Amino acid sequence: MAYTFVSATILLLLITDPFGNIPIFVNALRNVAPERRMWVILREVLIAFLLLLAFMFVGDGFLRLMNLSELSLQIAGAVVLFLIALRMIFPSTQPEAAPPQGEPLIVPLAIPALAGPSALATVMLLVSQAPARRLEWVAALCVTMAVCAVVLVLSERIQRLAGDRVMMAFERLMGLILVAISVEMLLRGIRLFVVQLAKAP
Repeated sequence: MAYTFVSATILLLLITDPFGNIPIFVNALRNVAPERRMWVILREVLIAFLLLLAFMFVGDGFLRLMNLSELSLQIAGAVVLFLIALRMIFPSTQPEAAPPQGEPLIVPLAIPALAGPSALATVMLLVSQAPARRLEWVAALCVTMAVCAVVLVLSERIQRLAGDRVMMAFERLMGLILVAISVEMLLRGIRLFVVQLAKAP
């Protein structure tokens, strides 16, 4: 599928999943002083943004270095998105890990909560499909991370107002949308593969 600014922004929001990350952030910041929590969240969002931005600009070189084609990235991205979506729809029943002592730095909030493997693969996929529209993808990433920052700064308030049941239902709804996107990506990759086979001597 050909992405637009709006569809790319929605895809990045589904991948970074700010609402699904609310319990992770609340748990990780439990031992951080309340007056420091907003600054820690903004710092982690900024780190995730810079990492994803870097992958947008070095992604092409990385693909060439690893001898990876756009088709392989398309299919691999679809598989990764599908697995992420399944985890959103059927969350793990394992108990949450104890929050780290002190302020978390980079792990686990910036990486992998926001800038995980699926987000890194997605920004590379966007750029590989339309390198000439790189600035448009950067703008989509900026909007995505701004939304993440606002949602996560308000995470404790949102969790308190919405409740665990509503948050779980919303995350599963986003997971269903992400399943549809991943299936579309997979079908497009398969179609391109079939066309390439037909053209092969």
